[in-house]
Amino acid sequence: MADLRAEIDRIDGRLVALLAERAGYIDRAAEIKPALGLPARIDDRVEEVVEKVRARAMAEALDPDLAEALWRRLIDWSIAREERRFAEAGGGE
Repeated sequence: MADLRAEIDRIDGRLVALLAERAGYIDRAAEIKPALGLPARIDDRVEEVVEKVRARAMAEALDPDLAEALWRRLIDWSIAREERRFAEAGGGE
């Protein structure tokens, strides 16, 4: 069990690092979108991301409903982060 737990902890560390990297790109998008007149939430893009995640989950034998639920939460968090950045910059939406 100790070996399995160590591997799970290692993977968790990688996942956190990847989520932090993703957040950096969200911040960059929040810098760029206002100049392009784009809102934080772009519904077509949200659905495109979810569709890709579901397909990848199925290819990896992961429950696509679980992957979708996780990503929708991640996307909502990301959009809220962008909206805060917009407000901080005085751009609103």
